Formats: sequence, structure tokens, C-alpha cells
Amino acid sequence: MTDISPDKLRDLPGWEENAPVPICMGGDYRALTFCCKPGFSLTFAYKCRRDEILEEIGLTPEEFINIKDEFSEENDWESEIVCFGSISYCCMRTGGCPRRDVALDERYPGRPIEEILKLYFQKKRELSKKILESVNNPDGKKKVKRYLDLF
Repeated sequence: MTDISPDKLRDLPGWEENAPVPICMGGDYRALTFCCKPGFSLTFAYKCRRDEILEEIGLTPEEFINIKDEFSEENDWESEIVCFGSISYCCMRTGGCPRRDVALDERYPGRPIEEILKLYFQKKRELSKKILESVNNPDGKKKVKRYLDLF
């Protein structure tokens, strides 16, 4: 493991263990997977650190959007029900976002919610890794390396 504080980690179905809490709650770079589309701040907008974190690792908002949109297309995660038209922009809320959970139910019909959430967090983990692997500048690569090693 790393020196990440245990209160900044969660065990989630599909992610296995040591998933990061959201960026707005002090999570590490891997938590970008749970962030909204740049240009917007929804949940906990007053403490949103998405743009600051993207700049810190050298990923432009446009690159971030492209990664999430491409992932959404590859995984059939487009949905008019959720914010920004894609499940890839949905958050971690395990209590459930009503729109996210309806969109997930449409994508994975007939499955119990526990199985759906396991798939959701598994894919969010994949997206997290893809985001960090997309960091190209040397300084940013150094910053994300230890988090990539957690996958």
C-alpha cells in the first residue's frame, strides 16, 4: 500500500479494496473517475478540486473530457438520464444517485442492484486507471506513478 490515510479510502464492490474517496472529500488522483465534467461543479461544489488536480498532474480539461467520453462510448455508458449524458461522469455515492441508478438499471437490466454496483465500480476503477495512464508530461507521470501501482 502507500501512505494514504485510511480515512481517505473505501472498500467498494468491484473495486475491491482501497478505493479513493472523491476528490472533493480529499481523495487521491484515482478519484478523478468520480468527477463531473469540467466547466461544472455539482456535488460539494464549494470544495471541488477537480480543476486544481487536473492542472497538478498536467491533464487538460479537454483531455479529461475526451478520456471520459471515449470510455463512455466503449462501454455503452451514454445516457440522457444522467448529468452530462454519460455515466462516466457519475459520482461515488453509494447511497445512490437516483438518476445514476436508473441509468445503470437500464444498462444492466434484470440484475440485482448489488451486481449492478459491482459492475459500476469495476468500470470506474478501469476508467480511473485509464485517466492516470493518459498523463503524458514527466512531472505529472511522477506524481501519478505511485497511484498507478495500486491497480
